[in-house]
Amino acid sequence: MKREFITKKLRAGKKLSESSGIEQKVETVESEKFTWIDLQNPDRAYVEKLAKQYNLNSLNIEDCLTKFELPKLDSYSEHIFLILHFPPLASSQFMPKYSQLSVFLGKNFLITVHQGDLKPLLDLVNICKGDFDPERKKRLLGKSTGMLLHEIIDVLVDDLLHTLRKIVANLDEIEEGVFDEKKSAARKISVLRREITMLRRIVNPLKRIVLETTKHIPRFSETDLTLYFDDIIDHIDKVIDTLEESRETMEIYKDTDFMLSTEKTNKVLAVLTIIFTLAIPATVIGTFYGMNVNLPGGIESVGSDGGYTTFIIVILASVIPAGLMFMYFRKLGWLSD
Repeated sequence: MKREFITKKLRAGKKLSESSGIEQKVETVESEKFTWIDLQNPDRAYVEKLAKQYNLNSLNIEDCLTKFELPKLDSYSEHIFLILHFPPLASSQFMPKYSQLSVFLGKNFLITVHQGDLKPLLDLVNICKGDFDPERKKRLLGKSTGMLLHEIIDVLVDDLLHTLRKIVANLDEIEEGVFDEKKSAARKISVLRREITMLRRIVNPLKRIVLETTKHIPRFSETDLTLYFDDIIDHIDKVIDTLEESRETMEIYKDTDFMLSTEKTNKVLAVLTIIFTLAIPATVIGTFYGMNVNLPGGIESVGSDGGYTTFIIVILASVIPAGLMFMYFRKLGWLSD
């Protein structure tokens, strides 16, 4: 009865996967010392089956099946449970969310659970399944689960460095846009600030979890892996320092773009204000005399000079005050470059 119940749940999970269009993939890698099981988009039934086989905590099962869970480390007598966050892909233009990796680490088993959007991890799985890189495969599978976990975190942190290089390149592009009056850099600044903020939210908890993992990893490795994990911490520190510098640089670019945009707007308003001010005398005189005197082209413009004398007087009365105002504004420096 129990086996039939599990089989029914597996079939139900498979139907749910097919209906939602999400591909479930299970990769099992066997070595002489341990087993590595990689689960991409797993269904609950299969994970619960593994939980019974390896005596995993039911609360951790819930956490690994949740797409968005806070980073954490839970330690038990025979295994530890990790939740780590990483950017989705270094090549993506926008990174609105993070990718979650759940890890069950024991002496003779390693289970990784993710949603299939961690390409460096998938590459490691392919290396262990194939024979095209035997030296790397031997290094991954030849020692312990602790060493394999180090390799997994290391490649994901290296991918984080690639994402960081992309952000630094975007900073250089934004710098050119900020000082180019023909381009608007406000949107690019906002998008890059969002990416930097998201990476800071990922990297700071990542460092804390890796530090805690270093304390527990001797239980699952015959080799001292302290130096290996210290190297990962150094890379994470480099990422944190670069993100802090990028954040400060973005604040400078944001203030500079705001100041330059304000200055440009003030220049436009100043030109329009001066034009309007210089046109005031002509507007007043033309409005008043245009309804009370004969001007060329009017109905009552018939006369000895056809109203041209009056027209010239009106023009002079409009131009002379405008000219005097122009000279006065220039003397004050309002019209200088």
